[in-house]
Amino acid sequence: MAEGQNRGLLSLGIFFLVLMISIVMYVPVNLVDWPLIPPLISALYGCWMMILAGIRQSNPYKYERSPFSTLAWGLVLLAIGGAWVFWSVSWLYSVMIMLFVLGALALIAAFRRK
Repeated sequence: MAEGQNRGLLSLGIFFLVLMISIVMYVPVNLVDWPLIPPLISALYGCWMMILAGIRQSNPYKYERSPFSTLAWGLVLLAIGGAWVFWSVSWLYSVMIMLFVLGALALIAAFRRK
C-alpha cells in the first residue's frame, strides 16, 4: 500500500476517533450540548490536519497537496469550529477568532520559504 493511501486511511481512522470523542463528550459526560457537536468535530479534525501538515513537511510528494495548504485548511477548520462554539457566548469572540486565524495565515504565508 502506498504511503499516500496510508495517510488517507490514517485520516479516516482519526475522523472516526474524533466522532467517538464528540459523542462521548455529549452522552455520558454531558460536557457539551448537542448543537455544539458539529463545531467540536470541526475543531478537533482541524487539529488533526495541522498535525498531518507536520507529517507531510518531513516527506512531501510531488503531486500531493502541500504541507502549507494542509496547515491552512486545518487552521480554517479549527477557526470555524471555535467561532461556532464561541458564537453562543458572544459574536465578537467569533469575529476575533476568525481575524486571528486570517492574520496567522498571512504571517505564515509571508515567512514561508519555497
